[in-house]
Amino acid sequence: MRKLLLAVLFLLIVSTGCSAGLSPVPVKNTVAPAPAVAQSNSAETWDFGQIKEGIVARHTFVFKNDTLKTLTIRDVNTSCGCTASQVKNKVLAAGEKTDIDVSFNSKNYSGSVEQFVFVNTDNIEKPVVKYAIKAEVIK
Repeated sequence: MRKLLLAVLFLLIVSTGCSAGLSPVPVKNTVAPAPAVAQSNSAETWDFGQIKEGIVARHTFVFKNDTLKTLTIRDVNTSCGCTASQVKNKVLAAGEKTDIDVSFNSKNYSGSVEQFVFVNTDNIEKPVVKYAIKAEVIK
């Protein structure tokens, strides 16, 4: 009975100390850092704001190879025929950047529009980088 009473008292003291705001002892992070992946050097979303219907709006995203090896852009696709994209350089050395030119033809659109550009690479960690363009098309 005495051992049970001591065990309950110990648990009560430990739980009181934890609820009193004592910080846990920090544990060293033993997980290896994630490998660097290819990513955009600029914002991954571009908002054209309000544009008049029929206007072709253009924006250039800057894509950077943040890996430690050569990266190949296999292709660039868009979510709609109203959006076109073109990449300047498909093979990027470590740290190198390239422009991805995007145009959106607002003909026959009205209201809020969002389209996507998909950059497909040979990076197994992040094979696809997605960019978005937005606009509020007015008549």
